[in-house]
This record gives sequence, structure tokens and C-alpha cells, in this order.
Amino acid sequence: MGVEIVVNDLSKSFGKQLIWGDVSLTIPAGEICVMLGPSGTGKSVFLKTLIGLLKPDKGSILIEGTDIASCSERDLYEIRKLFGVLFQDGAMFGSMNLYDNVAFPLREHTKKSESEVRAIVMEKMDLVGLLGAEDKLPGEISGGMRKRAGLARALVLDPEIVLFDEPDSGLDPVRTAFLNQLIIDLNAQIDATFLIVTHDVNTARTVPDNIGLLYHRHLAMFGPREQLLSSEEPVVRQFLNAQRVGPIGMSEEKDADELASEEGQELPPLPPIPLQQEPSNGIPRRSQRPPGEWCKEHGITPPPGSFETSNAGLAPGA
Repeated sequence: MGVEIVVNDLSKSFGKQLIWGDVSLTIPAGEICVMLGPSGTGKSVFLKTLIGLLKPDKGSILIEGTDIASCSERDLYEIRKLFGVLFQDGAMFGSMNLYDNVAFPLREHTKKSESEVRAIVMEKMDLVGLLGAEDKLPGEISGGMRKRAGLARALVLDPEIVLFDEPDSGLDPVRTAFLNQLIIDLNAQIDATFLIVTHDVNTARTVPDNIGLLYHRHLAMFGPREQLLSSEEPVVRQFLNAQRVGPIGMSEEKDADELASEEGQELPPLPPIPLQQEPSNGIPRRSQRPPGEWCKEHGITPPPGSFETSNAGLAPGA
């Protein structure tokens, strides 16, 4: 089962440039979370900080009682064993075939025999649909296959936390849909804590249990999927529904003249909230909540047409 990540008052700067400040959120154990935000808002920096590759200026990141923002290198090394990471481009070693790429963490961090390594590698290759491709080099396969190979490598140490840095980057919509289904199925199977950084609004609307939005150097909102998809908060509404009207502009923030020109414009209605994507076997994940449960608990009337099968997986406005 996955583990909880508790982030308190986290801030990160590069020189005088504040990337984001005072970020606080709790990533629940075993759930799928998505972190969104316009380009340049520090989403990948947030992932690197969570795993200890970057040190925050202030704040804490508690994982199983250890604050990885201030712990020793030895303790950090141990905590990192809980993580698996899928990097944007797969981060494969170009001179190694897929088998050796996936086997690398096992050979580096364990004392398992080669027969044990082979059994684990083949299991993970099968899990991501790459059996039969283990002898291929990364340069000989498609971007989607490299993503899946990177995911197999992220899973070989049976992590309790899996981080995905823009897994849909460079993929066409069909491959993105297949990868999203794979993520759902993996979470159902291994029950680890998943955090996905993405720009893909359709992924955010259909895959996660929780959504976060980084904007203008702070965390605009973090909470259950239904909360954000029914939110009237201007930046959340604009981003999650891919609308032009709102505070986000081409250069992140619109200036006063742009915002003034939009005054009085009628916002389009919120699109229906789609059904959350389910595992292929149809059995709900442990963290999956019944459709509309959050809205009902909080007295929120969802947009008309929400949670209907015909809306599942549709892009905003479809």
C-alpha cells in the first residue's frame, strides 16, 4: 500500500526568482493525484523537491515520519527507495537494451541473483505490455514504448510512491489514452501513491482522485477531483475547462487592460463532470469514490449532464 506525503509551507527559489511559496497539501496514501499548471509554474521542480533532488528554501515534506527537506543524506537515501519515477522522456540509457534498462535499479540497489532479476524484469515488462521487446534499444522503439519501458523501470523496486513527470508529453491522444488506462490499472493492482504532473486537461478530468493547480507562484487549489471540476474559482475554472476568459494569459498572467476588456463577458457554463476512469476489469480501486459523492456531501449541484456514461472521457465542451 502507498504512503502519505504531507507538505507544509514549502517554498523554492532560484536566486531571487521565487518559483512557488507556502505550498501546503496532503497527498493521500494509495490515491492518484494530478498536479496541473501553466508552463513555467514549477511543476517539475515540485516533483524534484518531493524526491529530494532539490532542497526547498523552507518548509517540510513528511514521509513516514521523516522530513526529507532537512534529513541526513543517509535517511534521504532510504526514503528514496520508496519512490519510483517516470521521467518525461523515459530517461533510458541509449546503449542498453530495454531489459538492461529495467534491470538497472535491481542490480544497483539490491543483491538479487540474475535469475531473480530476470523474473522481476519480465514481470514488469509484462505489466506494461512490453514482453518480446526486451532486446530492443531505446532508439529502435516509439516514444510510447519508451514511456512504458521507463514505467517498468520505475516499478521494479515495488515503490510505494510513483511520480510521473508529464507522462503524456510527446504522445498522441490515442497513446495518451492507453497510458492513462495503464496508470489506472497499475494503481488498482499495486495500491501505491501516484502523483502525475501533466498539461493534459482531459487526463486531469478523468483519471485522478485529487487535483492540484500551481499558478502565479502558489498553489491555487488542491482537493478532490469533483471539487475542482465544479469550482467557480477563476483560475481553476479557466484552466480545467480550457477557456480563454480568466486571469491566465499567454504570458501566464493577463495585464490589467486585458482583464478590464473581459469585464461583463458572460462565462460559458461549466461542462459536465465526466465519470472517473475505471480499471479495465471493472472493479473499482480502493480509493475510488462513487460518482457525485463529494458534490452530494458538500451540497454542490454539479453541472447538468455530470456523471453520465455518454460524457465519460470527453474533452471540455465536447
